[in-house]
Amino acid sequence: MLGRFVMIGSSIYLRDRAAFTGGSPQAVYEDLWQRGRKGRLRTRAILSGATLLLCGLLVNAIFGIVMAALVASADTFVHWRTYRASRVWRRGLRGEEQMSRVLRLTLERRGHRVLYGRLVPGHGSADELVVGPGGVWLVHNEAWQPDAEVSHHGDRLFIDGRTQSKLVGELTARADATAELISRVAEVPVKVRPVLAVHGGRLVRTPFTADGIVFAQPLRLVRWMRRNPSADYSPDEIEAITRAAVRTLPIGGRLTPPAAAA
Repeated sequence: MLGRFVMIGSSIYLRDRAAFTGGSPQAVYEDLWQRGRKGRLRTRAILSGATLLLCGLLVNAIFGIVMAALVASADTFVHWRTYRASRVWRRGLRGEEQMSRVLRLTLERRGHRVLYGRLVPGHGSADELVVGPGGVWLVHNEAWQPDAEVSHHGDRLFIDGRTQSKLVGELTARADATAELISRVAEVPVKVRPVLAVHGGRLVRTPFTADGIVFAQPLRLVRWMRRNPSADYSPDEIEAITRAAVRTLPIGGRLTPPAAAA
């Protein structure tokens, strides 16, 4: 059903999203997934049948049935997880909504302050800015297709064997500009560390650091941020840094009036 929906691309809510147009990588992926359904079911039946026969002969019929059911369930779970992992990419999203939910349920409950959807003047948007006892992080989100290899060689990032100079340069410059703006208003030096939450793709290892940026899936990235502090801020300093960020980073392109942020 999902495959038909995507190929038609008729959603009134997602009408302008490129992922829902015919011929897009996401639409092709959905079509191939639907076409492969019979093959997956056939393979599952063969594996279950072989398990039933083998375990039934070696032990007894009941044990064979139980093991066959487990094999079928495991195969179903593996394919479901693979499909689920590509959900953000399939919807034509970058993953900021998913990462925001993760941050609300984890770091925000542990005393961290998080600003969402801010604009760094002259450097684009900051998906999430996290301020906590261990430092300040600028979180960027990217979703790659399921078979894309996300890796590093030496200290450089590679996606499917290609360097990502533009992505790395933009993110690094955005973090540096954010640090400069916040430091100027807070009147204390603040270092902002860029990190990237990976949604989809195949990470050779995780987390890893490339071009000075940490890459990992959302939950692993949150754990890394907690376990790798770069500062030791007090609650008052966290509040001061957050207030400075509110004053200097616009929401939706609108600068926050000083009186409102005070």
